[in-house]
Amino acid sequence: MFRTLLIANRGEIAVRVIRACRALGIRSVAVYSEVDRTSPHVALADVAVPIGPAAPLESYLNVARILEAARATGAEAIHPGYGFLAENASFARAVAAAGITFVGPSPDSMEAMGDKLGARRTMAKLGIPIVPGSDPDADPRSLPEVGARIGFPLLVKAAGGGGGRGMRRVDEAAQLSDALAAASREAQAAFGDARVYLERVVERARHVEVQVLGDRHGNVVHVFERECSLQRRFQKVIEEAPAPNLPSAVRRGLLESAVRAAQSVKYEGAGSVEFLVEADRFYFLEMNTRLQVEHPVTELVCGVDLVQQQIRIAAGEPLSFRQDDLHVRGHAVEARICAEDPARGFAPSPGRIVQFVEPGGAGVRCDAGVAAGGVVPAEYDAMIAKVIGYAADRAAALDVLDGALRELVVLGVTTNAEFLLTLLQDPDVLDGRLDTQLVTRRHSDWLPAPVSTSADSPALIAAALALHFRAPLRTAAAAPSDSPSAHVSSWEHLAGWRAGRGET
Repeated sequence: MFRTLLIANRGEIAVRVIRACRALGIRSVAVYSEVDRTSPHVALADVAVPIGPAAPLESYLNVARILEAARATGAEAIHPGYGFLAENASFARAVAAAGITFVGPSPDSMEAMGDKLGARRTMAKLGIPIVPGSDPDADPRSLPEVGARIGFPLLVKAAGGGGGRGMRRVDEAAQLSDALAAASREAQAAFGDARVYLERVVERARHVEVQVLGDRHGNVVHVFERECSLQRRFQKVIEEAPAPNLPSAVRRGLLESAVRAAQSVKYEGAGSVEFLVEADRFYFLEMNTRLQVEHPVTELVCGVDLVQQQIRIAAGEPLSFRQDDLHVRGHAVEARICAEDPARGFAPSPGRIVQFVEPGGAGVRCDAGVAAGGVVPAEYDAMIAKVIGYAADRAAALDVLDGALRELVVLGVTTNAEFLLTLLQDPDVLDGRLDTQLVTRRHSDWLPAPVSTSADSPALIAAALALHFRAPLRTAAAAPSDSPSAHVSSWEHLAGWRAGRGET
């Protein structure tokens, strides 16, 4: 087992990996940008190393600085988390060239599945259904003609990445040329790969993914499936395990196909194979060659610590269980808490967090990457925490999550928590009648409840007092006492306080 491991990431996933290291007796190393110097992951790690300014290209995407931090701290392994460099094969090769172990799949496996066109080609050869679309080897100049043959609506998708970037929905032929150009530009900026392809839109489809684990000894298992249909702009907002109302034959086909897909590229580590489900049919979408944001729901229902498994696999250990050892017990539902304003089209809401109170109680898990007094930077993803409810059945798990979201307190930035609570009360959500467009339909006429934001608001006063009397966060990365940022009035911290749509 490794003695020292560096986490090349930030926020809640960095905290999650640090805790896994602690359980395994591994010394953890955090890296942080200037804006993250007082973040929880910096305080929790055994060692914290600054790697540059807030801009990702100068810090969390700066391979040279990350490797320098690893060498300086004696790190024997690097865990990439998700996002940033997690699916970057060049980074994985640079880590290996530096004599350090990359906690994840081999660069070859990453490239085989990271290239969406190549992955579609591989799945077709395996006999796994793929969404009808353009041929992987099609000339980009022919895509307008191909689109007309496929029919509308269709999606323009980036070949070199995912997460909703480089993706455009096209409802009629007149929109296609502009969509191809815009998606290609966005794909180039996000992934350094301008290639795009076309897929038919599967209306009212479900998005279901299968968690897989593979080791270097040739063992591959699935850890069952997750429902990820509740999403907006191709970004998931609520996920659950197992998937509700899934026909047994479809579930069996998904699980078997995911294992075959992982075996085809000799996959090592944790990964997820994503599918669209249409009634009793399913189609391969893509494989994410990393840990997923929604991994906690699988951990809760299967009793497997996926992060510890990643680290053990990277250290060369074989899987300690077989497929027959894995079972689903109970139900788990996760809500992503983001600093964004649903009433303004989910616009990001960066700023200082005045008060943050995690929910608790039986069946509640909260994976957070922020704390009171900290800052939600504009430079990074808006997700600040994940709240998960677990219980013996789905109805009870939804109730646990509903109660947890009502107990959650975030002051200083607007969050999507109120909108998520509305979703949890939706009849279709309660009955498990889910599809990828449900959130869009519900958001179209959603309005937040009116909230008072007067200067004498009890919540505002309580938050100001809580911040004023809070003990300073002491970390090796904290600003020096003579730093201007170390002497800011509590009332100045409240300048960005919001509740609902109002501001003070």
